[in-house]
Amino acid sequence: QVQLVESGGGLVQAGGSLRLSCQASGIIFALNTMGWYRQAPGKQRELVATIATGGSTNYADSVKGRFTISRDNAKNTVYLQMNSLKPEDTAVFYCNARGPTGLGGIDYWGKGTLVTVSS
Repeated sequence: QVQLVESGGGLVQAGGSLRLSCQASGIIFALNTMGWYRQAPGKQRELVATIATGGSTNYADSVKGRFTISRDNAKNTVYLQMNSLKPEDTAVFYCNARGPTGLGGIDYWGKGTLVTVSS
């Protein structure tokens, strides 16, 4: 059974920092591209950042220079360090694991963790 469990969300003032973690189980973590997505109230879910199996990263323009995604394959964990947070970053953040294309490229999702940034 695949599980992605996010942690680290909470309430922070604008300009502050948070570090999200996502612990994965039930998948071969090292073979999965890991990502963070977010969904703000009344908006669609959007990509925040991804990190491929080889470590290459991709960021939404809105978070470049402020957020950093990283992974620890030994701990089956992906992180999202968020600095200089803005009220518009308020959202539920979801962890995503995407399997290898050759094995179907299956997507798995966590249940999300709420990040609230106050002005």
